[in-house]
Amino acid sequence: MLFRRSLRTSAAALVLLLPFAAACGTDAQAESSTVTLTVGATGWKAEEAVLKYAGLDDTPYKIKWSLFQGGDQQLQAIRAGALDLASSSEIPPVFAAADGSANFKVVAVQKGATLNQEVVVPKGSKVTGIAGLKGKKIGYVQNTTAHYFLYELLKQAGLKWSDVDAKPLLPNDGLAALNGGGIDAFASYGTSIITAHQQGARTVGSGKDILSGNFLWSARDSVLSSPEQKAAAADLIARITKAYAYVRDGHLDGFAQVTADATHQPLAQAKKDLTDAQAQRPTQARTVGDDTIASQQKVADVFTELGALKEHLDVKTFWTTELNADLEKAL
Repeated sequence: MLFRRSLRTSAAALVLLLPFAAACGTDAQAESSTVTLTVGATGWKAEEAVLKYAGLDDTPYKIKWSLFQGGDQQLQAIRAGALDLASSSEIPPVFAAADGSANFKVVAVQKGATLNQEVVVPKGSKVTGIAGLKGKKIGYVQNTTAHYFLYELLKQAGLKWSDVDAKPLLPNDGLAALNGGGIDAFASYGTSIITAHQQGARTVGSGKDILSGNFLWSARDSVLSSPEQKAAAADLIARITKAYAYVRDGHLDGFAQVTADATHQPLAQAKKDLTDAQAQRPTQARTVGDDTIASQQKVADVFTELGALKEHLDVKTFWTTELNADLEKAL
């Protein structure tokens, strides 16, 4: 791609590396070949793809992308020492830190769309709304946005969690159960919802206006104790923001094609979803602030109310502003 070749040799590309170089010292680029970040992705490797598409994948450090079905699995991997950086909604870090021995900190927030966060019923179902799910079997992805918005939608419909037969399922298992008649509805997100619609599923409830749109970057404590990895994390998060800005700046069609190819959906649908998502809430990173911590505290309190958390959790214990200065420079 001409854009990528020119960017790599331009002054703009050199400027992009300055925050990393400043944090790592004068020999940063020479040393950076030994720096590796293991980074999680959910659904499909959209972040890796958008960096490549925008010509911003020429990082002066190595990235190993690992794919998961949900942010909850990414946080489990961080706890196990298998990931350096995880991306998730506000919910997974709550459960990963619930035992009081978290080995990670939330270091940044990525604002994002809350589309394709839905409760769906299979083709032919007579259910037309959430109230109609009373007494029904509902699959949901536990400890994720699906768990949260399903509970909130039930409350809005005047139902309790105990009024339905809620069954925790992974996205792929939930899709199979929905199509096989094992469940009457499924609360999920992302590519699983896209696939469900392709298979004839209908939406009966949405988390669009329930979810905050705050998606969290969580870093393992060892990353924060390494100046090189810390600088790399800030640089990577900033690059993703810049890559999406490039997409919005007249390059939606091209990335829609990349998305369609990766998610096996019609180009027209991929373009509509991408356009709608960036219109609703442009994908961009921001630093940690009191408001972002308060937003997650509200979520944690809901799970305490639900009984999924045994006791009150003070979420600020696993947030940090340590990356703020590096991220501000990189952005």
